[in-house]
Amino acid sequence: MTRQTFKSAASQTWLTKPSSRIVAASLIALSLAACRHDEDYTRVAGWELADPTQNHPILVSQQPETLTVSVPRGSQGLSPGQRADLISFARRSQASDVGNSRLVIAAPSGSSNETTAIQAVREIGALLQDYGIPETAMSVEPFDAEGRTNPPIRVSFMRFVAEGPECGFWPTNLAREPRNLPYPHLGCAQQKNLAAMIANPADLVSPASMTSRPAERRLVTWEKYIKGEVSGAKRSEDERVQTEGN
Repeated sequence: MTRQTFKSAASQTWLTKPSSRIVAASLIALSLAACRHDEDYTRVAGWELADPTQNHPILVSQQPETLTVSVPRGSQGLSPGQRADLISFARRSQASDVGNSRLVIAAPSGSSNETTAIQAVREIGALLQDYGIPETAMSVEPFDAEGRTNPPIRVSFMRFVAEGPECGFWPTNLAREPRNLPYPHLGCAQQKNLAAMIANPADLVSPASMTSRPAERRLVTWEKYIKGEVSGAKRSEDERVQTEGN
């Protein structure tokens, strides 16, 4: 068989065997996929190997924070110290609020100081409302305290707590990594430090709510701008810097 005849036979065999074409196309696709995998080795199933927020997430959970208010039998209302503690406690509850937390006031029932506790609960509710917490954000729940002597009132709310990942896992030799892949605990210490330092873990769940803006100064400045007047505040002579030439 001549060389020309062999080429014709080979071409005819290629055209007459669909299975051969399928196998060849599959091999080409696999080689291209292997090249693509080498180019984007830092992404696996949608996950970034070098993204600490995915590999070492911060867990945010809710835990109760409780303030006990002692109300002995025969006491005459809340003391100044207790009122200050309640306002500070209410401030912390509002700072960690993401729109769904409530203040729960648990009052003893059946105890020797039940009457005094009921009066103190009313005073606590009025104090919290004056501070700015609406009545709809508070609830009063009794708890069984029969036979107990002077059990306290418990005021509580659910606060968010951030828990960092556990670090210190070193299964690979960082001095010899021919693939140049990120090591397993890359960014773990950063995530753990962030969880320990964040002031309000509720910010990891959703942005903090905004308060209403004061419009008084804004209206004054806008009116001056419309009239073409100076909108800035006037400075006194004491606030101005004066220099004397030689």
